[in-house]
Amino acid sequence: MSKRDYYEILGVNKTASADEIKKAYRKVAMQFHPDRNPGDKGAEEKFKEAAEAYEVLSDADKKAQYDRYGHAGVSSNGRGFSGGGMNMEDIFSQFGDVFGDDLFGSFFGGGGGRGRTSRARGVRGSNLRVKIKLTYEEIAKGVTKNIKVKKHVVCNTCSGSGAKDKGSVQTCSSCGGSGQVRRVTNTFIGQMQTVTTCPTCNGEGSTITAKCTACKGEGRVYGEDAISIEIPPGVQEGMQLNLSGKGNAGERGGAPGDLIILIEEEPHKELQRDGMNVAYDLHISFTDAVFGTQLEVPTIDGRAKIKIPAGTQSGKIFRLKGKGFPAVNSYQKGDQLIHVNIWTPQHVSAEEKTMLEKMSHSSNFKPDPDKSDKSFLDKMRELFS
Repeated sequence: MSKRDYYEILGVNKTASADEIKKAYRKVAMQFHPDRNPGDKGAEEKFKEAAEAYEVLSDADKKAQYDRYGHAGVSSNGRGFSGGGMNMEDIFSQFGDVFGDDLFGSFFGGGGGRGRTSRARGVRGSNLRVKIKLTYEEIAKGVTKNIKVKKHVVCNTCSGSGAKDKGSVQTCSSCGGSGQVRRVTNTFIGQMQTVTTCPTCNGEGSTITAKCTACKGEGRVYGEDAISIEIPPGVQEGMQLNLSGKGNAGERGGAPGDLIILIEEEPHKELQRDGMNVAYDLHISFTDAVFGTQLEVPTIDGRAKIKIPAGTQSGKIFRLKGKGFPAVNSYQKGDQLIHVNIWTPQHVSAEEKTMLEKMSHSSNFKPDPDKSDKSFLDKMRELFS
């Protein structure tokens, strides 16, 4: 089943501002919020779908990639929305501030139910960017790359809590563990209740009395992580792939950032890429052009035999159907375009010069293009129409 368009999910167009996207997400999230739709799995899926759309469209880089390449540009083949790896608490941890205090406060009964689970868990980790170079062959077939990334990882000593031991974590005395503080203000229209993040524990609901000696209370240390990246066939130079949750570990149990993969193409020694098509310049001798020949040409998946008919003109373009690059997440494939160039000798012997001068007087060697022959521009229009 194909994924829905992110703009359609949030009900905005591509020119929507960051504030408009945020407001649209808040509206959809409130409509399908689990507390409003208890036991409704369909609503829960739409809630997660909206969170996925907002995660991409609220990030300038991811939004640009999505606008250019669609879902393929922000595919998530790590921990993330695509496989359902992000649970409700992760969504609330990352995007809870978007909903506003009314959603978790007075709207749902003074902060009960979901409000308590939505408190922040530490500080979210930052995103990381890495570049991966791919050969034409790897791009054509897709490839799994195993890389090692230096980054912040969860501290094994305290399991990310930042505390020396379990006894070193206590419930915040200011908010009672809710991560929020409520204030009642008297106004001319009556009492108004406001809910804000607890300043003592920064919304975590707990405080640390003794820090972990290994990570000094951060819940993370600098280390190295081995990551397997599945690159789909057909990616292009400049495309970005997003691996949710594979970036820097968050502080004190905070959600991890994302790993953003920037695709680079290694130049091919004989072929050139043009979108989904592959271009190849074939140089043949004058005699091969006159008599015709059969030869092999390189392709992105080996070599292929082609027949050059007798009388082939310089500039002729042959097409090898389906020998180009595949489209990302599609069965569509490009072609290989072979551009024929007739090689003109730059040095000839006296004997060769005599033979050529003799042939030059023959009527068969006088340029006489057929009126049906298409111009270069017509050929290019035909190829790319």
